[in-house]
Amino acid sequence: MFLNNSIEWIMGIYLDYSATTPTRGEVRQLMGQILSESWGNPSSIHSWGERSALILEQGRMAVAALVGSSPEEIVFTGSGTAANHLAILGVARKYAKPGHMIISGVEHSAVSAPVAWLESQGWRVSRLGVDAFGRVNPQDLSQALQPDTALVSVIYGQNEVGTIQPIGELGLICRSWGVLFHTDAVQVVGRLPVDVQQLPIDLLSLSGHKFYGPQGVGALFVRSGVELAPLLWGGGQERGLYSGTQPVASIGGLGLAAQLAEQELSTEVKRLQDLREKLKNGLESFGVLIFTGHQTERLPHHLSFCHPQMGGREIVRKLNHFGIAISAGAACSSGKILPSPVLLAMGFTDREALGGFRLSLGKDTTEADIDHVIDVFRSVLQN
Repeated sequence: MFLNNSIEWIMGIYLDYSATTPTRGEVRQLMGQILSESWGNPSSIHSWGERSALILEQGRMAVAALVGSSPEEIVFTGSGTAANHLAILGVARKYAKPGHMIISGVEHSAVSAPVAWLESQGWRVSRLGVDAFGRVNPQDLSQALQPDTALVSVIYGQNEVGTIQPIGELGLICRSWGVLFHTDAVQVVGRLPVDVQQLPIDLLSLSGHKFYGPQGVGALFVRSGVELAPLLWGGGQERGLYSGTQPVASIGGLGLAAQLAEQELSTEVKRLQDLREKLKNGLESFGVLIFTGHQTERLPHHLSFCHPQMGGREIVRKLNHFGIAISAGAACSSGKILPSPVLLAMGFTDREALGGFRLSLGKDTTEADIDHVIDVFRSVLQN
């Protein structure tokens, strides 16, 4: 029997919300109801299909409201990674022959990997350097643009060090050149206000499990008038860009998570920033950890350091022994004992880049949690 209904959870303090967030109770309840009562194929024209199609469009409207777009500009995908692939490959496949693309040197692998594959197929790729805080200089983008640049993709909020890029300035430069601009906003949407009507962005990726929605569902904002080639072919769902029967319960859950995130955004951002600063001050008081990322232009829930002597994976294991979950380096590559490429791009040494770790807070994080984590770190760093 699957799992034998006998999972035992170890209660502790979870500070890895940038890797994933728990699906909130209201979302789980709605998804269960949809799976029980509205399981029809949304492409079917009978009543069962119509009920599912309504849920689909309600979810689309909620996600659109969260980022300030029209519902018609939201394309559902299977993940944030799939949304990134649809943006990058969807642009590239519109060209008869390879051209030029620009990304930053601190992209998530969900962007850097497909771009590297395009490079192997003949595309020329410019990778923008970053400063010691992990930020791209807009002047570097201006100098890197070429007559045949098809797309610029720069991560909005860096997943490993929390730095927020000057997306508005970068987007305006792209717009002045007539070049499409994509941003991986997986760490930002649901955690900071985003309004694509005010930002010069053509394509924006998001993922439901980063703001208490279900895993396995994401979306791509595609500005009206932007043309992409499909990522998946088949029944023509999602404007023909991402075919396949949509996961109605997951999209309904994503929609509710988006609606709740929008309602709570103003108060939660401030609460998390205050907790983050309390934790930062406590950890910095030990005098051994090196702060990474930008001091102020960073995700509200995110804190990152490196230890010049102790490996980040060792710190994660020691914290886990005390029932505290954090992450070493980028979550998607934490199993590789290699220096963080993000920290290397920011100018850290190999030794320092091996010691990087991230703490990310969420809606269940309390002040008492922060006090306890500081006490545990004191013990870990002294032994």
